[in-house]
Amino acid sequence: MSATQAQQSIETWPERLWIVRHGESAGNVALAAAEKAGLPRIEIDHRDQDVPLSELGREQSRTLGRWFGSLPEADRPTVVVCSPFVRAMQTAELLVESAGLSLAGPVMDERLREKEFGHLDRYTKAGITAQFPDEVSLRERLGKFYYRPPGGESWCDVILRLRSFVDSVQLQFRHERVLVVGHQVIVLCFRYLLERMTESQILAIDREKDVANCSVTSYVLRTDAAGRPSLDLSAYNFVAPLEAADTKVTKEPDRPAKLE
Repeated sequence: MSATQAQQSIETWPERLWIVRHGESAGNVALAAAEKAGLPRIEIDHRDQDVPLSELGREQSRTLGRWFGSLPEADRPTVVVCSPFVRAMQTAELLVESAGLSLAGPVMDERLREKEFGHLDRYTKAGITAQFPDEVSLRERLGKFYYRPPGGESWCDVILRLRSFVDSVQLQFRHERVLVVGHQVIVLCFRYLLERMTESQILAIDREKDVANCSVTSYVLRTDAAGRPSLDLSAYNFVAPLEAADTKVTKEPDRPAKLE
């Protein structure tokens, strides 16, 4: 690669990329209660798209926003893009406000939405096992990465739409510092995509721990010895801003249909 080609390639990427999972939601709280009680389904009035943040989730979002606001101005986000789901939008809005970022507001992008669970939506692990034994068997045979619930999405489906999103980032946000607010599976699928992982590698990371609410996963633009650009991982599941402010860290799965 010539020096000119390398420079042109670098110029298609943002300088920094942060990916944040939304703050704790009312759905996370309801799921934890349903699982603890051994119920087959969670009790919540909203569509999943409309589930708001819990009070703790709002506090987490403000805390993380203050941390971003404490960064040197040259290191703060210049663009904020979020899932259109209410909990992600609220997280992004509170973060921008608390950080004092001079932005027009978060940009919504439906490609960052939560993984769709179709007919299994709102069921707990116990409920899925009881009501959909054939689906449990199919998932065990195909694996978590490729399994698609009826009317829902596989991880591969999510990755496909994220590939399109990354292309848009390169076209629209070159030289910017981009903050993305999404969901647990979105964070993991970004890692798979940007770090060119295999199925086994990303699932091993997923098994280690859940992605915490308002945790930060970040990438920095660098070049290798041949001048090829890449977004290199600089932090994963980073919760120090919450811990430093004595804000409770929560790690409940984003959706009730998590089967292990």
